[in-house]
Amino acid sequence: MCKGLAALPATCLKSAKDMKHRLGFLLQKSDSCDYGSSQGKKEKISSSQRLSQEEVRKWADSLENLIHHDRGLAAFRAFLKSEYSEENIEFWVSCEEYKKTKSPSKLSPKARKIYDEFISVQATKEVNLDSCTREKTSHNMLEPTLSCFDEAQRKIFTLMEKDSYRRFLKSPYYLDLVSPPGAGCGPENCKRNHTHTLDCNSNIISQCA
Repeated sequence: MCKGLAALPATCLKSAKDMKHRLGFLLQKSDSCDYGSSQGKKEKISSSQRLSQEEVRKWADSLENLIHHDRGLAAFRAFLKSEYSEENIEFWVSCEEYKKTKSPSKLSPKARKIYDEFISVQATKEVNLDSCTREKTSHNMLEPTLSCFDEAQRKIFTLMEKDSYRRFLKSPYYLDLVSPPGAGCGPENCKRNHTHTLDCNSNIISQCA
């Protein structure tokens, strides 16, 4: 009854080989994805365990507590990026790094770079400063010191503290981290803005895996 593969047309044999090759590729890809997903989940769980609930709750005490914690700073930066206002925290971080400059010869070029990026009229990431503070900071550029950005940095800190920091504490970027483990993954815990859907899902996987 069966004449074997030899009796099949060459085109049929080629199609069969092509399909076998595709199936093998898909299975291999599926295995690698499963492994990658498993590894990613383990990393998220491990990362979540390293960050205690007590630490996260302290972020709500003050903006200073938040941005002086590496994970807190990262979460706040991600939130500001979602609001297209990350230049504020980037300026603050740049000022902090600038104040650690030890070589006097590096002060001027570093100060100029910060000024050109965040304060000048043509700044690519211009921060919101009043004219008086902007003028004073511009004057400081004549002879840059470690404190030449102090006033501008304070103004931006206050701006973030009164505005974006308060919104951050009500956002998924904070709420998903401060939720106690085992609080559940029902729909009520994920009623988030559509913009933050992926962030919400990734955090829920970390808490419930």
